[in-house]
Amino acid sequence: MDYSLCVIGGLGHAGLPLSVVFACRGQRVLIYDRNTRAAEVVRAGRMPFVEERGEEHLREALASGNLDITDDIRAVSKARTVCVVIGTPVDDHLNPALEDVTDLVDELMPHLVDGQVVMLRSTVFPGTTQLIAERIAKRGKRVHVTFCPERIAEGRAFVELRHLPQIISGFDDEGLRAMRELFACLGCEIVELSPMEAELGKLFTNAWRYCQFAVSNQFYVIANNYNLDFYRIYDAITHGYPRISGMARAGFAAGPCLFKDTLQLAAFNNNAFALGYAAMTTNEGLPNHLVERLKLSFPLKQMTVGLLGMAFKADNDDKRGSLAFKMRRILQWEAADVLCTDVYLQETGFLPVDEVVRRSDLLILTCPHREYRQLELGDKPVVDVWNFFGKGGAIPR
Repeated sequence: MDYSLCVIGGLGHAGLPLSVVFACRGQRVLIYDRNTRAAEVVRAGRMPFVEERGEEHLREALASGNLDITDDIRAVSKARTVCVVIGTPVDDHLNPALEDVTDLVDELMPHLVDGQVVMLRSTVFPGTTQLIAERIAKRGKRVHVTFCPERIAEGRAFVELRHLPQIISGFDDEGLRAMRELFACLGCEIVELSPMEAELGKLFTNAWRYCQFAVSNQFYVIANNYNLDFYRIYDAITHGYPRISGMARAGFAAGPCLFKDTLQLAAFNNNAFALGYAAMTTNEGLPNHLVERLKLSFPLKQMTVGLLGMAFKADNDDKRGSLAFKMRRILQWEAADVLCTDVYLQETGFLPVDEVVRRSDLLILTCPHREYRQLELGDKPVVDVWNFFGKGGAIPR
């Protein structure tokens, strides 16, 4: 076959780094994606989103001749392994939306070739890999279906893909052997599970992270309720005390994965995941808590509030699931005016950071981009949930 790997949805946050890393390691990689605008950007050697050293690696992959891009689905038949990397959202009722994956597989079906490997890389509802394998088999296709979950943190993909262990799973020896051979070129450790174990493992990982953040956010709320600075307590209890050294800092826990995957895990367990639901109400309720506390000390109806950073995480341009936008919606009801800025995002109505600082009566750090470290904020009150500026996390009074 012409390619070792064809990545479906290969111009996105998970698919593009994966494609580039394999191409840099000598694998012939084909990206299939209908986003023609992103394809033009990538062909020109530019990353369509922020990734540490991303363009350096992309240019290396393009120069090697190992990376191609197409919007012709028929090209799928030219690859030994077909990797599916697409978003797996929840529906309006917060249940997993399996149709996105099944519809894509149905679209791929006429172009799959006997002996190929289909690797699901997206986070999926447990049992989806089995469902896809059965769906393909019913069409008479002899294809090996595997699940190898994506585990990278946005912004660190090109480091983590080379160093983190890769979990692989499948239903037969040939599919597992193909995955071992494919990931062997990365030089990383390989861990084998059954498909159901691997699917649950991915959800466990994201739900664990989400619950960790919720614990710290709940402690932050409790401290605020008693007019105490959470970070004075945090620094004291984590200092030299290994049993709590892994405690997360407070902050907005958001993005396209943690919230969604916590809900997927709950749905899988017949909605019996009290810890996950408590984490959801804590994390999603943090913007409301901040505004309610501010209303006790400030006449918000007469004030202009500035939001610094609108991405869902620091030093990144991804706004999916960002709680900064939830904060803006709440404040649009409670404040005289709300001004927004972001170093990496350009949205209609966003203003330069200096203008937001100058015009605002009150500032809220909604995403701690490193570029804000040296801001001159004067004596304006600042809400800093992360203690990014090193002056504590207490809500101004």
